[in-house]
Amino acid sequence: MAKADNSQLLTFLAGFRPEVQETVLWLRDFIWDLYPQANELIYDNYNALAIGWSPTDRTSHGFCSLAVMRPGEGIHFGFYWGAQLTDPEDRLLGQGKQYRFLRVDRPENFPANYVEQLARQAWHNSLTKVKDPRQLKEGLTVVKSQSPHKREKGMRRES
Repeated sequence: MAKADNSQLLTFLAGFRPEVQETVLWLRDFIWDLYPQANELIYDNYNALAIGWSPTDRTSHGFCSLAVMRPGEGIHFGFYWGAQLTDPEDRLLGQGKQYRFLRVDRPENFPANYVEQLARQAWHNSLTKVKDPRQLKEGLTVVKSQSPHKREKGMRRES
């Protein structure tokens, strides 16, 4: 199972501060514990490290994600199709047609019960987007992209 093997992710997290690494790994465990059948998709981009979860290996089927952003922007815990979610407490940020997110500074401030309710909706919505059941995969970690251009010097240390 992919949850047990975090070696690739640890490589991508290596330049971030220890408290950022710990928070990302805690959030990763949170999702894997809820959806062990999901697949982890990693994007090591020049402006953020993004980790998404999907019932397939396609981003368009994704239901939630993490983005480790530039300094001052912190970690975003988001929903790829978040605009379609019922958010009764109006906690999700974002004004676009699709993506919604929460800013996360540390695990003890994370609204786990609320996010679990949102994740349940998001998982169900993502499954409705899968038109061919042969696309369903289970428990994979897939590195989708690795930018040849690394984040700005200092960015990795201060995120």
